[in-house]
Amino acid sequence: MSTSRAAAGGDLLDIAVGELQRAWAHTDALWLDLDDDGLRWRPHAEASAIGWHLGHQAAVGHYMVRNLLAAEPSPDPGLDRLMDSVTPEPDRGDLPSRQRLADYRSAVAGRIMARVDDVRAGRVGAPGQLRMVATTLVTALVNHEYQHDQWIAEVRSQDLGKQLPAPPGSPWLTTVDGYVVLDLDAAAG
Repeated sequence: MSTSRAAAGGDLLDIAVGELQRAWAHTDALWLDLDDDGLRWRPHAEASAIGWHLGHQAAVGHYMVRNLLAAEPSPDPGLDRLMDSVTPEPDRGDLPSRQRLADYRSAVAGRIMARVDDVRAGRVGAPGQLRMVATTLVTALVNHEYQHDQWIAEVRSQDLGKQLPAPPGSPWLTTVDGYVVLDLDAAAG
């Protein structure tokens, strides 16, 4: 790999981390003002509540970090099965409390940032390789966060009648098939 591409990889990780923080802030704007009924509301048994999507976003973050950057235990193993997409939708109704959900999201976000900071500081084996893995991982987390934000926004506005926050704005974000996505190719070009 060329030196300039390696340097760009570092910049790309920094961009991706900033975009992940932007995505988390957007998610918070979509849910923090909702009451418990809004978080648990489902139009039918084959649909997932906003609360499930919030837990799922965190669960995927945990799974990705655990499997790609650092093997570490779940901050809440009891939520892992419920928030996994393999759980059939009819079985996604017994959601945790608002506080437990917020704690889970916060703990996972903290672990993601700690592991990414280890990679950024070179406190890992194979720091160049893991920097590339981390860049891809964080990009996937951003895109996954916005994927579920789209569904949360639809329920929030169409079913709960709540106003939507302003869409996230960044030169690194674009829309593909109706979903906000992080486009690091624009940054590398």
